[in-house]
Amino acid sequence: MPPKRACRLALLLAAAAAYLLFLLFLELPTVSVSPVATHRPHRRELEAASLPSPSSASPLRPHTRTFPTPAPPRRSRLALSSIRFPGRSNSSSSIESSAASAFAAAGPLLPQLLSTPPAAASAPSPSPSSPSASSCPATVSVPTARLASSTPVAVELPCGMAVGSRVTVVARPRTRREGAASQFMVELLGTKAVQGEEPPRILHFNPRITGDFSGRPVVELNTCYRMQWAQPQRCEGWASRPDEEKVDGELKCEKWTRDDGAKSEESKVNWWLGSLIGKPDKDSVDGAYPFAEGKQFVLTITAGLEGYHVSVDDRHVASFPYRTGYNLEDATGLSLNGELDIESIAATHLPKSHPSFDPQRYLEMSEQWKAPPLPTEPVELFIGILSAANHFAERMAARKSWMIATRKSSNSVAWFFVALNGKKEVNEELKKEAEFFGDIVLVPFMDSYDLVVLKTIAIAEYGVRVVPAKYIMKCDDDTFVRIDSVLDQVKKVPAGGSMYVGNINYYHRPLRSGKWAVTYEEWEEEAYPPYANGPGYVISSDIAQYIVSEFDNQTLRVSYYHPLSVNIENVCFICLKPNERMCSPCLPQLFKMEDVSMGMWVEKFSRTRRPVEYLHDFKFYQSGCFDGYYTAHYQSPQHMICLWRKLQSGSTQCCNAR
Repeated sequence: MPPKRACRLALLLAAAAAYLLFLLFLELPTVSVSPVATHRPHRRELEAASLPSPSSASPLRPHTRTFPTPAPPRRSRLALSSIRFPGRSNSSSSIESSAASAFAAAGPLLPQLLSTPPAAASAPSPSPSSPSASSCPATVSVPTARLASSTPVAVELPCGMAVGSRVTVVARPRTRREGAASQFMVELLGTKAVQGEEPPRILHFNPRITGDFSGRPVVELNTCYRMQWAQPQRCEGWASRPDEEKVDGELKCEKWTRDDGAKSEESKVNWWLGSLIGKPDKDSVDGAYPFAEGKQFVLTITAGLEGYHVSVDDRHVASFPYRTGYNLEDATGLSLNGELDIESIAATHLPKSHPSFDPQRYLEMSEQWKAPPLPTEPVELFIGILSAANHFAERMAARKSWMIATRKSSNSVAWFFVALNGKKEVNEELKKEAEFFGDIVLVPFMDSYDLVVLKTIAIAEYGVRVVPAKYIMKCDDDTFVRIDSVLDQVKKVPAGGSMYVGNINYYHRPLRSGKWAVTYEEWEEEAYPPYANGPGYVISSDIAQYIVSEFDNQTLRVSYYHPLSVNIENVCFICLKPNERMCSPCLPQLFKMEDVSMGMWVEKFSRTRRPVEYLHDFKFYQSGCFDGYYTAHYQSPQHMICLWRKLQSGSTQCCNAR
């Protein structure tokens, strides 16, 4: 081939190769060598215990990946709130002193908890101190010496009760004092739900020998959860209707001769008709009221398949169906109280083992209950749920009920906010739970009811900086939330407006005495500003941003009275002596009641920033559940599941009673 032609051919081949490479380059997607995270200005990554330093973390939201990349090592899903409180342990403010002590107590525990290697995704470990670790007695009796003292008397049933279990009490009602009512209570109690509250009453049996508002002797049976009574079952001497539901084939209420031996009008007519035809008197069958002052009785409570059966002196008196949310094995205590001289107490046929009260009993370590990854865009509603460290059952019930809606939709997120517990093993189980489910924010102080207000501030911070949302909702772990109904309510406020939605209390006055007393130093006004009940309310994001900003600047406070406080150019100072030149700025003064505090902050925001629209609806229920609810409070774990099942069938009815 001539050199000239060979040269031209080589040039053509080189040009074709270059053109093919150029086309290939255009067809291939680009690869970002050093992807840049697109964090929002204030977004904070959740700090993980397993990461050696922040610099080693991969970007939160890198540019679109073009090729499959190896999965990064599993990060710990333990989220830690960044909230801090500059309190002083020697402060005159009770909440400031409590906060300082709570943060100090948690200080040594946090590094140890966070430095522990991530737990494997398995069921929590049983506690060696749990009842299930050792067998329980089948019979429990009370020594006579303990019964010599006056009531109340408490008896422990270590493994609860089972079908066939019996409690027998031999006692004698006291002769009433002048002006006093003659009554007593026999109760089966569950474990205490919250520190400072009375334990749930799984069965409340209350004979009122001298009567109550009805003016006649009565027996009342009921349940009580989180200090909220359900609908009572009253036995007043009439037998239950034939068409009324029975319990294991027994009537809920048996008939007895009214007024302690005096025949009722119905009894008189039946006696007169019976005497005409020679029929014997049935009073021996119906009997009198089963209790009388000074008369000994033998009371037996038997656990059946469908409910409790109460008999007195071998005569059936009443049967009480099990109510949703109350399990036999939860009845771990027996209490007797009132005008009663007790001669003996015995519990028999008790279970020898218990499913235990440890996390392994409650937590279902299944992938389906895990929280999805946090959305990369702002959401409509962020729900912060206040919970205690040992409320494993409450959190699991929420995950398996109303929180399912947050996993099916990207417009709402719900997380639990939990402080540390005084027991190391509880905190370790909490960490395992948090890392597995990925829906718990650890608040860095020892839990205390006085510091619920700080958890609420942590919720506002998360809804502003970590999971930016248009609306932030606060609720409790025993609150059932119909998310769609809540969103329908907040959307009634014009877009972009500041809003405060819930069951609003107007003109409520502070109590000046008793358990919930508020001193004039804490709140000097005669009434609180409007505030929504704590179990469930919603604020707009601008109010949440204001609260977080004020807290960060140590200017979040309520109006309060201090004899040595002065205002200089709208800045609060406290002087050691009147007319003293040396004064110190006021530190933040928080109020111990969280829901009232929110009302105070919203009122100040509305007064100093922009008007707030208050939206009141009683269906954000405070005192339990009522049909048609938006939120239902004081719901046990079993109630939660029951409400969700009903909701899936299109019903908004409650599960309070059978």
